Amino acid sequence: MNGGIRWGYAINQWKPQFDDFVRREQHERALKTISIAGFEGVELTYGTGRWEPLGNPQQLAANFGSVTGFGEFVRGCALDAVSSWYWDPAERSMEHLTGPLSPMAEDDLPAMVERARELAGALPELGGSVLVVRPVPGAGDVEPLGDDALGRVAACWDAVGRATAEHGVRTALHVDFLSALRRDHVPALLDRTDPAVVGLALDTGELTAGGIDPLTVISAYGDRIAHVQFKDALAVDEAEEYLQPHAHWTVRVRGGAREIPRWFAEPGADGGLVDFPAVTRALVEAGYSGWIVVESDQSPHPAASALLAGYLVQRELRPLIETEKEAADA
Repeated sequence: MNGGIRWGYAINQWKPQFDDFVRREQHERALKTISIAGFEGVELTYGTGRWEPLGNPQQLAANFGSVTGFGEFVRGCALDAVSSWYWDPAERSMEHLTGPLSPMAEDDLPAMVERARELAGALPELGGSVLVVRPVPGAGDVEPLGDDALGRVAACWDAVGRATAEHGVRTALHVDFLSALRRDHVPALLDRTDPAVVGLALDTGELTAGGIDPLTVISAYGDRIAHVQFKDALAVDEAEEYLQPHAHWTVRVRGGAREIPRWFAEPGADGGLVDFPAVTRALVEAGYSGWIVVESDQSPHPAASALLAGYLVQRELRPLIETEKEAADA
């Protein structure tokens, strides 16, 4: 049984608006909060332009002198590493003067590979090992995915996975609850990709909000899991509103027909639907080794969410892993 699990925290909840969280003192407070909560690393989110100083290697160099300089800044806040980088290719790039990129458009493939190679090239300098990607747009924004579309998507992520592997970085597909890959399409894509270079990012909150039990995913695809994100779900999209156009705004942000005030929260929040001890046990039993990144998805109180999540990890989940390891070794 593999016990090589490390705990990180995602930076995304500290930036609810594009012009928030841009000053170094804000970054320092956030990273020190993550450290004091008991986490070892931080996960970055891709972004572009001057309002995203932590968004890509060019901005890190502009704001910290170099990627290495940012790594020193992270370690100066008592964290060991940047665990991973989350990238949605639909985000435009001011640095490269490109618009949204699509894994279904063959003409976009060279730019996607180059962008992924750039992010992956920076990660080893920061101690990271995983590029987490949004593999397709939302279900309401594209036609239903047939065999041809899935073939193009698989070819794209295989090419990206080979490029990131050159830097020792694994590409991991992150399926959110609005994704066109929700439910049956997830295995349809995974089965078409090369397991040596493309893995799955298991997000407990996104799967649960989409009506998918994370435990069934671990059972079926435990050997493909390359990254884990722990967040709680406070509601389930039972009406399948994810099929609506622009569901990011109408469903995720505005709450859909039920006006859900908040879909996600830190692990262990009141009303949370995810059984984190059970998921943790299943990951250990599956031999998972790698980062578990905790997040709260734009918490209204980021520091409090990080500290509450850290309490759960330190008091319950870390001891649980040790107990499982001891039982296996006995």
